[in-house]
Amino acid sequence: MWHDLLVAMALLMVIEGIWPFLSPASLRRALHQLIAQEDRALRIAGLVSMLFGVILLYWVN
Repeated sequence: MWHDLLVAMALLMVIEGIWPFLSPASLRRALHQLIAQEDRALRIAGLVSMLFGVILLYWVN
């Protein structure tokens, strides 16, 4: 189980590193836009992301 968790974390780090590596300026612009969002919009986006992740995990397993 620990091995799978570490593999998943490593893959997450690789995937998250692609955008800043390929286009740091566009990432910076996106983060500035993200800062301007209201808390409610960020919470909704987080909830949708978590639900999608849970559904994907259920579907894969």
